Amino acid sequence: MSEKLGRPIRLENDANCFALSEAIDGAAAGKGIVFGVILGTGVGGGVAVDGRPLVGCNRVAGEWGHNPLPWSRDGERPGAPCYCGKDGCIETFLCGDGLGREYLARSGRHLTAEEIALGAATGDACAHDCLTVYKDRLARSLAAVVNLLDPEAIVLGGGLSNISQLYDGLTEHVGRYAFSDGIDTPIVPAAHGDSSGVRGAAWLWANR
Repeated sequence: MSEKLGRPIRLENDANCFALSEAIDGAAAGKGIVFGVILGTGVGGGVAVDGRPLVGCNRVAGEWGHNPLPWSRDGERPGAPCYCGKDGCIETFLCGDGLGREYLARSGRHLTAEEIALGAATGDACAHDCLTVYKDRLARSLAAVVNLLDPEAIVLGGGLSNISQLYDGLTEHVGRYAFSDGIDTPIVPAAHGDSSGVRGAAWLWANR
């Protein structure tokens, strides 16, 4: 591409770009260590440290979605197959299809994550229960990140980050699992929404 365009190019993982955007002038502006989460058709993660993406020697830093679901229960093992070739990855539980699969198992009906969120807000008891389970799995998964990275802020992006019910008491819920008497880590929605990844890619030019 550089040869065809006649100019240098820079490439980075979309979740790393997302984290960078939110760390520089987004929901976590001014924070030293930021964990950016993408909850959508998949589950991505990126880390920004002092306004720069942390990629690691294997370029997989932040890929929390392909670890096992922490503190899994009997009914959660072995978990659904993941495209990475393993079973029970965090991604299989926290992606949109994972929430839909939980609702299907409980109700026998197929609903999208958006429909489940709407149902939970309008009196569907099964949808409410599914979101409660989802939120607990999200809290467990984020607690493992806190234990390892202890970020100053966690920013959620992707389609499922728009479910407002997830944020109520989420920090306290994560604190019940984290290796601490409690945590003060803010867990907030992205300030720049779906544009944050593209914005982060532009910020690469100011942060190399």
